[in-house]
Amino acid sequence: MNRLPLAKIALWLLIGLTAFAFSAAGFLKLFGEEMYSDSFNVMGLPDVFGDVIGCCEIAGAIGLFIRRLSAVAAAGLASIMVGAIGYHLHYESLAEAVPAVILLGFSVIIVFARRHDNILYRVDSTDPA
Repeated sequence: MNRLPLAKIALWLLIGLTAFAFSAAGFLKLFGEEMYSDSFNVMGLPDVFGDVIGCCEIAGAIGLFIRRLSAVAAAGLASIMVGAIGYHLHYESLAEAVPAVILLGFSVIIVFARRHDNILYRVDSTDPA
C-alpha cells in the first residue's frame, strides 16, 4: 500500500487552504467588494490598483498548485501580505492584521517547503559542491 507521508498531506492541505484564501480575496477585489476598494481609496491609490492586486492573488493561488512555480508564487503572495500588514498597522487596528499575518506565515512555510522544486533553484550536475 502506497501511502503519502503525513508531511506531504499537511503541505497539500496548507497549499489548498492558502490558495482558497487568496483566490477568494482576489475575486472580492476584482468584483469591487466595498471593504477592499475602500482600503485602497484610504491610501489614495486608484481603483485599478485593487484590480491588479486581485489578479496577482488569483495568479498566485493558481501558481501554488504548480510544483515548479509554487515557491515563487508563495513568495509573491507573501510580499502582498507584507503590504497588507503594513496597511493594517498604519490605518487600522492590530487585530485587523491577524489574517494577513497568518497568510504570510502560510506563504513562508510553502516557500521553504517547495524551495528545491522551484524554477529558480538549479543544481548543476558538474558542480563539485
